[in-house]
Amino acid sequence: MEVNPTDYQLPCGRDIEELWDQLSADPDHTDAHQRDCPHCRTARDSLLALRAATTRLTEEQVIPPAGLTDRIMSAVRAEIRRTAAVTVPAELGPVRISEQAIAVVLRFAADQVDGVRARRCVVRARPDAPPGVIDVELSIALRYGTGPAERVLTAVREAVAAAAGNGVGVRVAGCDLRVEDIY
Repeated sequence: MEVNPTDYQLPCGRDIEELWDQLSADPDHTDAHQRDCPHCRTARDSLLALRAATTRLTEEQVIPPAGLTDRIMSAVRAEIRRTAAVTVPAELGPVRISEQAIAVVLRFAADQVDGVRARRCVVRARPDAPPGVIDVELSIALRYGTGPAERVLTAVREAVAAAAGNGVGVRVAGCDLRVEDIY
């Protein structure tokens, strides 16, 4: 039996998503069950309150605080400053690629695995290995019901290794994965 974590049944057996869809189509329409059922009435009132609150929020004029753009750009510039780099052998001579840039490529590769969201990625050149060999520490979140964790983690390791080799030109010697969350 497959369980869909987004489905939510009210105690009376009605699906909250169906109630929401009906409210979206015609907020004034209720059937006999909804009028008599305390669960449906409560859920309907809550959904109508949620809709009213979100409507007010979307209509609200938002004025960003002075200097917000400057603060954001300062943070971006600080993040862009590259420190450590990995030396990658190339035909025309060695190339230095920042660990941070490699981490971005590897996070993207992990995100492509079904049911996986990459979080934090740390890449380090392996000091006891030839140039272009790295160790990876990657934190991920798994979608509930994705499948056996062992299979998913193997797929993440394969995707990371392929992206490192094909996309960057480095070889992954070690790939430590940490499952931080389930969504």
